[in-house]
Amino acid sequence: MDSKPRTRKSHPPSLKAKVAVEAIKAHKTTAQIAQLFGVHPTQVGGWKKQALAGLPDIFFSV
Repeated sequence: MDSKPRTRKSHPPSLKAKVAVEAIKAHKTTAQIAQLFGVHPTQVGGWKKQALAGLPDIFFSV
């Protein structure tokens, strides 16, 4: 049995943004995007969802 504790891999925001943009474009499947960037398909969907949720805040003006 492996005695090393599991550590979560931290991905830089720039990678998350690139993955999210690819997912929003929808030119490739989630699985293809995940394989291309070396991340789990679940992360692709999660980062896409986060990006879409944050878009209105970018255009918010006071």
